[in-house]
Amino acid sequence: MRLLDGKSLAEFIKARQIRELKKLERTKGLKPLLAIVTTGNNPVSDTYIDLKRKYAADIGVETSLHKCEQPQATPLIKKLGKDSTVTGIIVQLPLDDPTETNDICRLIPPAKDIDGLNPDSTYDSATATAIDWLLAGYGINLKDKKIAILGKGKLVGGPLMKLWHGAGLDVTGMDEDNLSMATVATADIIVTATGTPGLLTINDIKDGAVVVDAGTTSTGGGLVGDVDPDVYGFKKSLTITPRKGGVGPMTIAVLFERLLVAAKLNT
Repeated sequence: MRLLDGKSLAEFIKARQIRELKKLERTKGLKPLLAIVTTGNNPVSDTYIDLKRKYAADIGVETSLHKCEQPQATPLIKKLGKDSTVTGIIVQLPLDDPTETNDICRLIPPAKDIDGLNPDSTYDSATATAIDWLLAGYGINLKDKKIAILGKGKLVGGPLMKLWHGAGLDVTGMDEDNLSMATVATADIIVTATGTPGLLTINDIKDGAVVVDAGTTSTGGGLVGDVDPDVYGFKKSLTITPRKGGVGPMTIAVLFERLLVAAKLNT
């Protein structure tokens, strides 16, 4: 079994970003600022925010954290969008009222939307890009492969389908209403992002397949993915993300890569 270790790959990217940020500050006098907006009190969201702020501190990027009630998010994002000192803006999802997600994300200026949440964003979804980078980083060729994406959500499945369809790849997308595990079992590449723990079992994965688990569900024992834990103990010739340290670290690396791009575009 080969593990797609996103943490190690992200550390490699981080080292390059540190060099580029030092050069940007030395030659242009620029120090990017990332604003993070969060609503309510969600322990899982707080964990993700802490990881992003730690990464920022590691590479020398300043962050400002803005906690507010959801009604205050609209004026706050508008203010941050007009602030020339703010390089990028992240709205930490989920919001207290998810029905307002699209309206609030549309307020992020496209050039500052490093998470790709605004439909008019300069950038693709950070998580979708992270999956693409992760596979490329391990030399996995997607051309002429049968690809199955489980889940068509706004953050992962939907944007990843768009990204790979645009690249001319053979992609089948499905959600829980039209899930065909028979189709999944014939796929060369499987990306699952449904938020259904244990959805993908040993019987759903053919020998030699590549599996990316981008599903996250909060349980009493922490965060779990979509892949049945038994898959990791089964001696198939698999290439698969680890239960921790797969897509997550790469997503953060992508976010700060976009912040670098945004900083350079603003020079």
